[in-house]
Amino acid sequence: MATENLLKILTQNGIGSRRKMADAIKAGRVQVNWETAESFKQAVDVTKDVIALNGEVVTGAAQRTVHLLMNKPKGVLSTAADDQGRQTVMDILPKKYKNLRLYPAGRLDKDSSGLLLLTNDGELTYRLTHPSFKHKKIYDVYIKGTLAAFEMKKLATGVKLEDGMASVVAINRLEGKAPYNYSVTLHGGRKRQIRRMLAALGHQVIELKRVRLGNFTLGSLKEGEIKEIEV
Repeated sequence: MATENLLKILTQNGIGSRRKMADAIKAGRVQVNWETAESFKQAVDVTKDVIALNGEVVTGAAQRTVHLLMNKPKGVLSTAADDQGRQTVMDILPKKYKNLRLYPAGRLDKDSSGLLLLTNDGELTYRLTHPSFKHKKIYDVYIKGTLAAFEMKKLATGVKLEDGMASVVAINRLEGKAPYNYSVTLHGGRKRQIRRMLAALGHQVIELKRVRLGNFTLGSLKEGEIKEIEV
């Protein structure tokens, strides 16, 4: 752990004199990982900890790499911002993650729930989202009724959509996970692909939840919950 004295870090970043920074700490205007700084001599890990002055991340302070697993609730947009003012995944993050420049690695449509990775790790985001890596995405799906055998075969061999042919890697009946009755696996995935493919066969998706993205799984994470992980 590469630790430094908090007051020394603030002074070295050139945002104020030693006296001014000491006064800011004393007045409770400096935070470490969004907790009020304890003292001038507080040990800070410059490779991981976030330092803020008056609620703003200190310029030049080390920004740690963060990976968050979220069980995205329905109705929430998986984007960093929305020009229409709708709720996004950034709005439900705990305050300590607000200024770490996190962004979703891929998308999950507004009407769906489940696994979403938020990170400031550009390399990992690229690996998870570029089609050439063919990471598996697995979804639990609930439709009314039952798919016929020929429909399941059609989903695997290809369904014609307005933007071309689309297919799934696998589709299986799902037992013991009510209300979900099918498991669907994709490589990559177009916008609302599962919903559109099933609609083309006359089936409406009632619920859709992503449970796996590459090597990451949703596990027991409840809707709206977030877990920080090491990668």
